[in-house]
Amino acid sequence: MDPDEDLLARSAREPTAFEPLVARHSAALHGYLVRRAPAAADDLLSEVWLQAYAHRATFDAGRGSARGWLFGVAGKVLSRHRQTTARAAARTEPGPDAVTADPWQAVDQRLDAASVAPELRRRLAELPSAERELLLLVAWEQLTPAEAAAAVGIPAGTARSRLHRARARLRDGLTGPARTTLTGDFA
Repeated sequence: MDPDEDLLARSAREPTAFEPLVARHSAALHGYLVRRAPAAADDLLSEVWLQAYAHRATFDAGRGSARGWLFGVAGKVLSRHRQTTARAAARTEPGPDAVTADPWQAVDQRLDAASVAPELRRRLAELPSAERELLLLVAWEQLTPAEAAAAVGIPAGTARSRLHRARARLRDGLTGPARTTLTGDFA
């Protein structure tokens, strides 16, 4: 049994067994949240751990790793945060034409080659959200395709095919220097 799975199982009867999970996975989960909601990442990480602890009995090792499950919890917390933020913005903004913050702006800030950023950003935005999330979980968060599948709640085979499709769409849409620079990373 995976040590994380063992800790989750033990934490049902021995709550202190949950603490090593927090120590082991906080940095990766925080990075995930910072890249998607920089201003709220610290609060969201706290909420992730509260939700993970409260729902630890729902973890099913047959559906994937504990790490993937934790990223799934983080994804749900982030989604609720975005919904709440959007509702609050809708109440305070003048109308439906108001511009909302682009959660993918962080992509531009993290690319080494500034000339590639606009084209890559455009291509990422054009990907279906499910494919984009899988690609970013694997590329940014270093999850395996199986862990990313668990994080978004789909079978591993489906995740692999969506990931392959996302990589192909991204690669096929890039031109010139962007294609030359990035196809090795996403091929």
